[in-house]
Amino acid sequence: MATLHHIYWWNLENLFDIEFSPRRPEWLQKELKTELKGWTEAILDKKIDQLCSILKKMNGGAGPDILGVCEIENEFVVQKLMDKVGSEIGRTYKVLHRDTKDQRGIDIAIIYDQTMYHDDGKIFSLEIMKRTHTRDLFQVNLTSTAGNELITIGNHWPSRLGGKYESEHYRIMVAETLSYWIQRIHEIKAEEEQIEDPAIVVMGDFNDQPYDRSINDYLKSTSNIERVKNARTPTLFNTMFPFLDEKFGTHVFGNEINLLDQFHVSKSLIVNSLNHPYKFISSQIIKFPELVKGEYNTPKRFSRPSESDFNVSGYSDHLPIELIIQED
Repeated sequence: MATLHHIYWWNLENLFDIEFSPRRPEWLQKELKTELKGWTEAILDKKIDQLCSILKKMNGGAGPDILGVCEIENEFVVQKLMDKVGSEIGRTYKVLHRDTKDQRGIDIAIIYDQTMYHDDGKIFSLEIMKRTHTRDLFQVNLTSTAGNELITIGNHWPSRLGGKYESEHYRIMVAETLSYWIQRIHEIKAEEEQIEDPAIVVMGDFNDQPYDRSINDYLKSTSNIERVKNARTPTLFNTMFPFLDEKFGTHVFGNEINLLDQFHVSKSLIVNSLNHPYKFISSQIIKFPELVKGEYNTPKRFSRPSESDFNVSGYSDHLPIELIIQED
């Protein structure tokens, strides 16, 4: 019997631990001294309440099977969030995370329902150096209860701070590294396990559009299925192209609607073969009415008490996205 897997990605917009948290290293305390002014336990709990209210509505009220998130400070805040979600919908989630040296202390985590998957006890994390550390590429290999492996890779690429084109070379650098990373996954799986075309889901906030050079030319991700099927080196299928030029994006800057958050899947998920247990079904932007405002459907920020747009009725400056895959 076929099983549907509901996978989500969400940039949680600065899910920080409390001001002066004992869990925060000294170097980061100094960096965040001004930014986290007034970020109390009560504010953190309100932020978690807001995020939880959305997460538990996903998957028809059943919640995520797998969830990738970014802009989180540490494992403590993610576990606090997912314990609340799990308790309210009757699930038990495991959080996988690694602290990095990002200048603002924001990382990536991958979370999964422990009744549906298990991990191999390993995480793979790579921080790519520009002048400072980037957020890491974060890989977790999950195995379903049916025994099929699904490789998940979370991303949060360098921002457009300073201008899209002025900062583009940083995202290209990460894209090229990730593309080679994916190629090595294919090579290792073929050499060590005789697995051709492993099932890979790449998700993240890429800070570029699906048609930008970093995605198309360097990550090698496309909407052209024939190109994916016939490529000599691993090429990904970008599931988000259908949402371009619509009234909803995942992020809005001024009046510019952007599709920065994306799912990319490997060849095995779009090729109909008995040797490939997973199949891509659909993607969508999660756009519950309470998440957006205005004519551009701008995501409602929660922000921080230190900012003028602080709003305890907000959620995040990004909308979440969903990927549904089928396991036969």
